Amino acid sequence: MVRVKDGVLQLDKEANGRIWVMTLNRPERLNSFNGELRKALYETYWEFAHDEEAWVSILTGNGRAFCTGQDLKERTERNAAAAAGLPDPMVQLPDYLKDMFPLSEKINCWKPMIAAINGLAIAGGFNQAMQCDVRIASSKAEFGIAEVRWNQGAGWVHHLPKIIGLGNALELTLWGDERISAQRAYDWGFVNKVVDPDDLMPTAMEWAERMTRLAPRSVRNLKEILYRSTNMSSREAQRYAENLEKNLIGMEDSTEGPKAFSEKRIPEFKNR
Repeated sequence: MVRVKDGVLQLDKEANGRIWVMTLNRPERLNSFNGELRKALYETYWEFAHDEEAWVSILTGNGRAFCTGQDLKERTERNAAAAAGLPDPMVQLPDYLKDMFPLSEKINCWKPMIAAINGLAIAGGFNQAMQCDVRIASSKAEFGIAEVRWNQGAGWVHHLPKIIGLGNALELTLWGDERISAQRAYDWGFVNKVVDPDDLMPTAMEWAERMTRLAPRSVRNLKEILYRSTNMSSREAQRYAENLEKNLIGMEDSTEGPKAFSEKRIPEFKNR
């Protein structure tokens, strides 16, 4: 299935709808966020989170950029409208999509998300990659947080030191006039794998297809525990994990897993 939202986002569903491939589709503007793209992406993530058939997502970009963040041309138009006392021309999000990110926490989505970073991941585009759980990058990809060049805010960087360490986060954020390579992003622990450009989507799909063979409830439990335990004590985290994993009791999948192991076959999980 291929669906295009407002001409700016392409959605492909693979593996009977279990894999969603979301492609940012404003290549002429380096996939920067105008109102339409922002709304289309957030709506699609919301639908992904609430679709019982969807198990894993891939986010990528069309053209030479993954995403370059806010469309500053549109930002200028909005500033001019505000100065003239005119209504904000920005496409407004409905209430249920406001303040969505960090995605997993805001809409309680613990399904795994993969970023397939095909090119520039700058500013808000870096943030989009950061919101995913694993990041696979083309060797031609470059990364940067450029807000200090244009006097813009980037409060979302508060989470970055947990991923790449404080020193690296300070360098990347405060010296925002420089980009780092995919290899350096890998060395910092931000990127999980660097591949040749032609291998990017096949590799991302391979990772996604592996996820369709795993037990979805167990996967989501573990993702939730890993994210939420970062702000808990060890005792609190253990108690939270034990309570959460009670949702595995009585599932068909909890019977299927050990049975498939004993029969030396691949389990057929149904999320039931």
